Amino acid sequence: MDLKQVDPKQIVAEGYSRIAERYCAWAQETRKEERAKYTSVLLERLPPGAAVLELGCGAGVPVTHRLVEHFAVTGVDVSDRQIVLARRNVPTATFIHADMTRLEFAPASFDAVAAFYSLIHVPRHEHRALLRNAATWLRPGGLLVATLWPRAIEAEFAEDWHGAPMYWSGFDSKTNTRLIAEAGLRLLNAEEETAEEFGEPVTFLWVIAEKPIQTRARA
Repeated sequence: MDLKQVDPKQIVAEGYSRIAERYCAWAQETRKEERAKYTSVLLERLPPGAAVLELGCGAGVPVTHRLVEHFAVTGVDVSDRQIVLARRNVPTATFIHADMTRLEFAPASFDAVAAFYSLIHVPRHEHRALLRNAATWLRPGGLLVATLWPRAIEAEFAEDWHGAPMYWSGFDSKTNTRLIAEAGLRLLNAEEETAEEFGEPVTFLWVIAEKPIQTRARA
């Protein structure tokens, strides 16, 4: 099968459904410190009961499970099987089976948007609009914590990733930070994190950004 002839979102959705249980087990043992570090950003900066939107929640562990102990979490995933597992693993959170680029929420619905290892699977020509949507969904002072690529990837395919085809896309670090600024968010931190996956070093760009609090100009 020529993966380049298949809808990338179909590849991601069907791929993650096929490997749902396997990936869930792998994710709990891989990049553990990284996940914990950026989950802690949300735990430390948000008030108890804050509304958090998690884009690409997967099976709900380990991140959603930890967040829901403190916040009202809405998880979204394109894989139907991942959502089934998430509802089983984290019954107190709200889960939506959907393409994150087609979500509709009222402005200022959330105190934070988290996207751990999920935007990297969205075709990069949709990143600008998705980041703008995320900024709109955030309340003033709200946070975006997300994983992006540090290098430009127009479209990358794998025939066998954990046992299923997979797709990735993204921009370089400079373009990513520019898109975040253009979305109306203030970049607080951008850091590259490298860890081994299948014996090879893999680097991601982690960003923390804030929606500015508007102040009324003096007369």
